[in-house]
Order: sequence, then C-alpha cells, then structure tokens
Amino acid sequence: MSGAEVLTVWNKSLLFNGKGFTVFDSKGNLVFRVDSYASFTKSSDIVLMDATGSPSSLSVARYQRLGLGDTWGVYEGEETRTTRFVVKKHVSIMNAKSLAHVTCSSGADAAYEIEGSYARRCCAVYDGERRCVAEIKRKEAAVGGVSLGVDVFRLVVQPEIECSVAMALVVLLEQMFGSR
Repeated sequence: MSGAEVLTVWNKSLLFNGKGFTVFDSKGNLVFRVDSYASFTKSSDIVLMDATGSPSSLSVARYQRLGLGDTWGVYEGEETRTTRFVVKKHVSIMNAKSLAHVTCSSGADAAYEIEGSYARRCCAVYDGERRCVAEIKRKEAAVGGVSLGVDVFRLVVQPEIECSVAMALVVLLEQMFGSR
C-alpha cells in the first residue's frame, strides 16, 4: 500500500439540507466536494468540486439514450462534456461480485472493473491488468474499533489511478446502488 492516498469520504454535503459528499485527505484537509441544493436525481449532472467549491476536472451524468440500461458518463470539465469514461452497471446472476464496467470513451477494452458490495462499503476497483487501484472500505473509529456506518468510509487510492477518477466512481456507485 506504499504511495497510496487514503481519503475519508463523508456521504454528506457541506450545504444545509443538501445532498452530496465531503472528502478529506489523511491530514484532515478538505480535497473534494459534491453538493446539491436538492436531492440528486438519477438524471442530473453531478460536478466534482475542489476544496474551494470550484469545479474540478470531472463531472458525471447518466446517459439518456434508449437501450443503454444504467449507463453513465464521466466527463472532462463541467461545460465541455468531453467523455472520458463510460460506466455501465453490471447486471448478471452469473458474476454477482461485479458492480460496474468502466471503459474508455474510445471504446477500447475495459479500463476498470468494480467489484464487491457498495452497500457494505467493501469494493475494489481493478485496472485492465487486474491490479487493485482503489478500494472502498468501512472506516472505524480510532478508539475502540467501532464502525462509523455507511455514511463515512475510506477511499484508498493507488498511484495508478487519479484521486478525482476514483472519487467520480464513488459518486457513480452512490447513484447506481445508494439508498438515497
């Protein structure tokens, strides 16, 4: 796990009565935010912001085309909408551990495969060579080992994947599998 960035993800917006995420680095510094004044809808664009509230390099949105199932796009920027990845929710009784396939916008082989259980905050993101490049893990309190529930968890990001990409995948998992 050398070189890994460990982020604490709180499934709570900094806005009063808002929905979203607040993400801290290992030193307690705010690194990402996702905020909404209203509840996220499955069709709304979601912008990943930096600590100051400025849009970061990525946003996500559900595809509105017929026949694509539960498919999302990860875009460069907020307004240019240049597709970087396409994420498709995996639905199969044969491979129950697979949650989603992530492909490059060019349609090349899968960039990432997400496996595990988002509901239990126990997931891994694998690259095309089956290396674990990011993990979602339940966070435990420093004293007593008490689990903090599903609203606070760790995102362990290896150097092979950008932190912003890993966080965009968390946002998409919440949209696909979250209970809110």
